[in-house]
Amino acid sequence: MLKKLPIQPQLEMFKTVLESFINPEHELCLLAKEIDWASLEKEFAPLYGTVGRPSIPIRTIVGLLLLKQIYNLGDETVMERYIDSPYCQHFCGEIYFQYKYPFDPSDFVHFRKRIGEEGMKKIFKQSIDLFGKEKVQKEVREVRVDTTVQEKNITFPTDRKLTEKVIDHCKRIARKEGITLKRTYTFEIRKLKQQLRFARKPKNMRKHIKAQKKLHGIAFKLYRDLVGQLNPIPMSYREELDVLYRVLTQQRDDKNKIYSIHEPEVLCISKGKEHKQYEFGNKSSFAYTRGSGIIVGAMAI
Repeated sequence: MLKKLPIQPQLEMFKTVLESFINPEHELCLLAKEIDWASLEKEFAPLYGTVGRPSIPIRTIVGLLLLKQIYNLGDETVMERYIDSPYCQHFCGEIYFQYKYPFDPSDFVHFRKRIGEEGMKKIFKQSIDLFGKEKVQKEVREVRVDTTVQEKNITFPTDRKLTEKVIDHCKRIARKEGITLKRTYTFEIRKLKQQLRFARKPKNMRKHIKAQKKLHGIAFKLYRDLVGQLNPIPMSYREELDVLYRVLTQQRDDKNKIYSIHEPEVLCISKGKEHKQYEFGNKSSFAYTRGSGIIVGAMAI
């Protein structure tokens, strides 16, 4: 059930209203007046039912999504900013100062999935409408299009890291489903990790390659053991197990390789720049007006 923020709240004697001590000329206060929150709530209200536990208010979660982009923050760091700043709380529609998170940071993921790409476009449209339709229509006659790499938060991918993560994922799924693997290879994996860590010198390169092959073989055995005992594979694990299989079977020269298990859509993109030849992420395209630099289009390719 959709929860709504109070329009005319019942004021309390022992609580101070945010508007009584914040600066009304602050950038977030001015921006909050310009955004059409009612239209956003009207757009997203059909995505919620009419019964059940009240959801997160639309203005609260959309406001935090906008603050994430304004200040270039993450799902967890924007929550810390929310707790510290009364202006952020006012922007998200709060009447009184809050001392706790409005919701768990993981709810951002669920909300983005709920509204989908079309919902994000509606939020993006609000930022364009702030400049006024007449100005945008005048400026949009001539636009510039540029592409860049949107980096993902992953470490530099190596065969050893990916193999170890496959092993960790297999063991985690087995514990969650109550499956007893034939062997866990705990002692062997610990020994191979030590060999891989201290065998990077040229004279020990053969030992390093041999240890890497053994670790890869152990990961494949654990994967096959897990899949055999899970048969039939539940729908909730099919996508994850497919990614693990691709990691174990991909070759050096393959296209569309997996560089991160938790971000399988990450690609290795050549920048062609001397200081940074490659970046790991996805290519993003932006269209902005020539005069004022108003972003009128954005797309992740």
